[in-house]
Amino acid sequence: MKQDRPSAVRPDRTAALVGQGSAARGTGQERAAVIPMNDSAVRYAEPEVARTVRSSAAAGRPRPAGGLRPLVPGMRRLLFTAAVLVLLAGIQLFVFTGRTDRFFAWTIASPLSAAFLGAGYWAAVAIEALAGRQRLWANARIAVPAVFVFTVLTLAATLTHLGRLHLGAGFAAGTQLVAVAWIVIYVAVPALMLVLLVVQARTPGADPPRRAGLPGWLCVLLAAQAAVLLGLGIALFAAPGAAAPLWPWPLTPMMAQAIGAWLIALGVAAGHALLERDALRLRPAAAGYIVLAALLAIALARYPHQFAWGSTRGIAYLIFLATMLLTGVAGLARGLPHHTRRSVRTQVHAPSAGRRSGV
Repeated sequence: MKQDRPSAVRPDRTAALVGQGSAARGTGQERAAVIPMNDSAVRYAEPEVARTVRSSAAAGRPRPAGGLRPLVPGMRRLLFTAAVLVLLAGIQLFVFTGRTDRFFAWTIASPLSAAFLGAGYWAAVAIEALAGRQRLWANARIAVPAVFVFTVLTLAATLTHLGRLHLGAGFAAGTQLVAVAWIVIYVAVPALMLVLLVVQARTPGADPPRRAGLPGWLCVLLAAQAAVLLGLGIALFAAPGAAAPLWPWPLTPMMAQAIGAWLIALGVAAGHALLERDALRLRPAAAGYIVLAALLAIALARYPHQFAWGSTRGIAYLIFLATMLLTGVAGLARGLPHHTRRSVRTQVHAPSAGRRSGV
């Protein structure tokens, strides 16, 4: 029976066969005596069960000496705090859609508009909570640019329509408190996030290698979604009166800007997903996409009379919801542990098979 030769582990994550490399030490034959540790495993500290990822030395990708960049505690706490805040906002808007005059920062006359905002906030719960659970910054950062953009734009819309907020003696004390809390939150969150982004950028470390690439059709779909979301969102936010007729139900100028802020943030997330091109890093956003599509469908079922079903804009809205659901399901499925391990195994064994065949 053939026995495996013992190996010595080197700092560059390769192994030299004992007895084979000694004669070649210091000569040009040393490379022939050094083989990649294809059968060794590198474990990354991640929130789910530790996964084994094959060494990338065979592909010529050196591992960073400084290790992997973690999600800093301050950013983690901010994401969890934001998840709680958007959960409460979702209750105010998606549950008490007809009581925004009492339970929200401003009165929303259209229940479908209130439900749309509530669906967005509850989808943000999934995105921010799942991002906060990640241990690596690379797997959490998909949530941060979108949240930052949304909070800044929502603050701008709030200040533009400050007279619409429930402020002043004409409102109950509890209602005024909600309006004041709204302003404080949208001033504090983007400021804190900006500071923590600087701290995060200064944290040493590097990103892990991509392990679950996106198929071409999904990249095309994400690019189309980013273009539509950003284009329509910017139009609604910059010119709410002119762009409101593009929406499948009536919007006030303030609601057009509020919805525009959501669309721009979602467009930023779709574009960010294209830059990451790794389903493992996109799991928070993929889960949020699924939640958002499902809740928006429920909102249409609750208030069907407010939606322009037979119009071109209504049909386009429904098609877009279907693409969001497809994108979320596909992205989440490719980021699941079993799919990630299978993808990594394929990448590792493909070069080995080529060497055996003499390629």
